[in-house]
Amino acid sequence: MFDVWWFVGALAVCGGITFALRAVPFAALKPLRDSKTVQRLAVWMPAGILAILAVVTFSDFAVEPRTSLWAAIALAVTIGVHLGFGRRTLLSVGLGTATFVVLVNVF
Repeated sequence: MFDVWWFVGALAVCGGITFALRAVPFAALKPLRDSKTVQRLAVWMPAGILAILAVVTFSDFAVEPRTSLWAAIALAVTIGVHLGFGRRTLLSVGLGTATFVVLVNVF
């Protein structure tokens, strides 16, 4: 038979674990904000992510020349938006991805 209190207890444990896993990084980051390593990571990590995305994109689509052209255009859009709009990673990756998806599906 279904026990409601067992379900409520399991739900509370799952909720507590989820909350803790989401809150711990923010609590751990507070004392590290003045660290030179964290400050360097904040500068270099977005560029590293973009480089990894570019390598993965080109390695996956390098087989077909037309798709490689679309990937190159999307990469140029990503880099241009990233450098032109104040290094906003989410905006640059989003527009680069959207560019690639549109080019692959329309042309």
